Amino acid sequence: MEENKALICERLCEVLKLTSQCHDLLDLDYDEELEIVTAIFASGGKKRINVALDSGWAMMKDILKGVG
Repeated sequence: MEENKALICERLCEVLKLTSQCHDLLDLDYDEELEIVTAIFASGGKKRINVALDSGWAMMKDILKGVG
């Protein structure tokens, strides 16, 4: 099964926004070429998360660690 990592990021972002930890999360931007997810926050902060060679599941775990 081919995983749609951009869609996973989009849906995960919506769920994370429901939490107190990430209530100010605006976007999880997935760069397919670099295999980097950039978490963008309303405060202006950004966190870059390396998801190279990750499965969809591993990518979600890395994002959770990265924004936590």
